[in-house]
Amino acid sequence: MKKNNNQIKSNIVSSAWELFYRFGYDNTTIDDIVHHAHVSKGSFYYYFSTKADLLESLSYLFDRKYEELMENMPKGLSPIEELLLLNKELLIMIENTVPVSLLSQLFVSQLASSGEKHLLNPDRSYFKVIRQIIMDGKEQGIFIDELTVNDITRSYAMFERAILYDWCLFNGNYSLYQYSREQLKVFLNGMTKKGF
Repeated sequence: MKKNNNQIKSNIVSSAWELFYRFGYDNTTIDDIVHHAHVSKGSFYYYFSTKADLLESLSYLFDRKYEELMENMPKGLSPIEELLLLNKELLIMIENTVPVSLLSQLFVSQLASSGEKHLLNPDRSYFKVIRQIIMDGKEQGIFIDELTVNDITRSYAMFERAILYDWCLFNGNYSLYQYSREQLKVFLNGMTKKGF
């Protein structure tokens, strides 16, 4: 049953974001979403109270992308190469499928929320994947001793949020992936023993 529930929620989230991208958030109704997802309105309201709740589900899409990427990760990559690949694929996905206006609204909702900050939830797949890669890098002696796995994980996540936030501030006027690629190399170089 849990797998079926997860699939229903996943269908709703995927359908909503596809419609948001194609028609805009304001022009997409809950009826549009349930029709596209092939679910009942009751199913929608089981997972979400309002359409606005779907803004926070963007982090869920990011997590699914990371899970998919890890399942298909080429063998033999170093932890640094894995981080670079994950960053590349996630940011290309965002650049090509998430309107800047929606990403901006996600940041606004997280900043205004007095409750749970979904982007910071350590139980997200995103954090688990990053933490595991960094643990592997620490075991291989790649990262400097002065920083813990948690320090590096937190810094890496902060770097990615900052890149996304900056892209929103500039209204998506540059290639998110290309800019991040260069900046991430500098960022990671500062945390590794020998550079790369």
